[in-house]
Amino acid sequence: MRTDRRAVVLLLGFLAVVLVGTLAGLVALWPSAEDAVEDVQYAAEGVTFVDAEVLRVEDACPVIAVGPGLPEPEGGADQAFPENCNTLVARLSEGPEEGDETRVQTEASVVRSGLRAGDEVVLMRVPPVEGQPETVYGFSHPHRDAPLLAMTIVFVVVVAVIARLRGILALLGLGFAAVVLWGFMIPGLLAGESGIGVAVVGSIVIMYVVLYLAHGPSLRTSAALAGTLLGITVTALLGVWAVGAARLSGMSDENGEFLQLYADQLNFKALLSAGIIIAGLGVLNDVTITQASAVWELRSAAPDMTRREIFSRGMRIGRDHIASTIYTIVFAYAGTALGVLLLLSLYDRPIADVLSSDMLSEEVVRTLASAIGLVASVPITTAIAAATVAPPGAPPAAGKRALRGRGGSDVPPA
Repeated sequence: MRTDRRAVVLLLGFLAVVLVGTLAGLVALWPSAEDAVEDVQYAAEGVTFVDAEVLRVEDACPVIAVGPGLPEPEGGADQAFPENCNTLVARLSEGPEEGDETRVQTEASVVRSGLRAGDEVVLMRVPPVEGQPETVYGFSHPHRDAPLLAMTIVFVVVVAVIARLRGILALLGLGFAAVVLWGFMIPGLLAGESGIGVAVVGSIVIMYVVLYLAHGPSLRTSAALAGTLLGITVTALLGVWAVGAARLSGMSDENGEFLQLYADQLNFKALLSAGIIIAGLGVLNDVTITQASAVWELRSAAPDMTRREIFSRGMRIGRDHIASTIYTIVFAYAGTALGVLLLLSLYDRPIADVLSSDMLSEEVVRTLASAIGLVASVPITTAIAAATVAPPGAPPAAGKRALRGRGGSDVPPA
């Protein structure tokens, strides 16, 4: 397929400038060894974690509301709970007491999770200390390696079988994204670097590699990448404004309090803005590549269609995609925060007050900023793709037969 050379030069020049700037930002924001936050010890000195096999699980303790103004449980608060409820008996599989049996106190949620005899668990071993002459064991968590590994294998196999090479390349891109997130973005944030700068630079690096790797180096991929970069910009600007305007602290849960203890150089408002940018990357990528592909397919099917018509028809596709994607964003949050929503629904407060709470306000801002950036990327990407395709009625390259390359671009034979 012929293309508009002027638009192509502008597009590739824009992507080249952004890439150079991003690499410079990557170097400038890369955390140094001096800026690294020291590792925090997970447990007290001398405490170790050992494997054990569950022999028996006692019944869960009943849920009883005890407090001022509430009726006293029948038989008194002490007699309302059966003996040994919320406990399990396990045989140690390693450690100095290997082979011994121990009774471990746990939570009702653990008992109700379906834990049963034969399951492998991890216990926390607290050695004898002054005033506590015996070794004490506490419950840590069940061994979940097998089901998690099985789910991962099934996911990889399904993607590889159905999506084939594209799916495998997408998985490689996902692995690269994890490396950037864990190797650059998280250490950079912990080191006190600019939260917005780290999020934008890391996101752009991820998008450059993921899009070209999964969809191939082509003009339609480049158009989608340009739309994605501008969508990230819109999301970042909205996120910074919304966090400031809504007076959000970025510390709506206990995780923020723990982070403040161990990484006091963190800017939690900037951290919240960074999370808004990262949260929308996956859906943004999906929308932009779909819009770019739609425009190129429209030009291929209708060589005489004007660019205005291509843009108009591409936007019809984009509007349908926007509608379904907005549902995806909202329902994804509703599913992960269902417990919080249930709890807040029990409070005798107006819905506006509930939505204004710190916890929900952060998620509302995160969702809306990502959604606005997503919606804005649709016309942006559609316009860029429509500008790069050939004008209506453009003849094919003389003496050359176009071959379709990987990723959907049309390239002349060598």
